[in-house]
Amino acid sequence: MSQITIPILLLYLLAAAAFTMSRLPRFAEQSRPYLLVARILAAVGILLHAQGLFGFVLPPGGFDLSTGNAASMIGLELAIIALIAAIEPSLRGMSAGLLALSAATALVMGASVDPGVELPWQIRAHILLALLSYGLLTVGAIVAVYALVQERRLQSARISSVNQLFAPLETTEKLLFGVASAGFAGLTLAIASGLSFVNNLVEQHLAHKFSLSLLAWLVFGILLAGRHFAGWRGKRAVKLYLWGFATLCLAYFGSRLILEEVFNRSWG
Repeated sequence: MSQITIPILLLYLLAAAAFTMSRLPRFAEQSRPYLLVARILAAVGILLHAQGLFGFVLPPGGFDLSTGNAASMIGLELAIIALIAAIEPSLRGMSAGLLALSAATALVMGASVDPGVELPWQIRAHILLALLSYGLLTVGAIVAVYALVQERRLQSARISSVNQLFAPLETTEKLLFGVASAGFAGLTLAIASGLSFVNNLVEQHLAHKFSLSLLAWLVFGILLAGRHFAGWRGKRAVKLYLWGFATLCLAYFGSRLILEEVFNRSWG
C-alpha cells in the first residue's frame, strides 16, 4: 500500500461526510460551511489521487494498468464526477456515495504492480476511453441503486430526513439515462477501436472479454431503445441497467482476474 493511500482515503471519507451533513435538516444552518469544507477536501483528495496514480500507471519507460490501478483510475473519475455533481444541491447525497466508493478504490492503487510495457498512443487512447466508459457506467449503477432504495422507501411510506440525501425520482431517472447514453457512446467507441488492435481473439486471450463486452453493449442498447421508443422507466429499466453493468464488470475485471491470478497470463 502506498504512503499516499491513507490521506486520500481520509480526505474522500471526510468530504463524503461533509456533503452528507450539508443535506441533512439538522445541520441546515451550517450547510454552507460544510459544503465549502466538502469541496475543498474532495478537491485536495482528487489532486493527491491523480498524482499518486500517475506514478503507478506511467512508470519510467512503460505503461502499467494492473487490475488495482484500473479500479483506482475509475475511482478517480468517480471522485471528479462527484465534485461536479455536488453543484446541484439534490445530488450532494449521491456525491457522498461516489466519494465513499472512490475511497475504497484508492486502497487498491498500486496493489499489484505489473512490469511497465511500452504501448503505442493508439492503444493507450483505447484503454483510457474504455476506462472512461466504465467510470460513467459505474456512476449510472450507483444512481440505479439510489433509485431502487428511494422507490422502496416511498412505497413503504418511510419518509424521514434521510430522504434529503436522495434526489427526486424523476431527477434520478433523467440522470441515469443521461449517464447511460454517454457511457453507451463511449463503450461503442471503445469496442470499435479495440477491434482494430485484435489479430486473434483466442490467442490474445480476448474471446471472453469481447463476448461479455458485446453482451453488455447489447443490454445497454436495448435499454436506451426501450426508453426512447417505449418509455421504459422504473424497476424494469433500473434492473436491466444493473444487469448490463454486472456483465460489463465481469467482462473486464472478472476476465482479467482469472487470466492474471489463475492462469498467470495477460491480454495481448
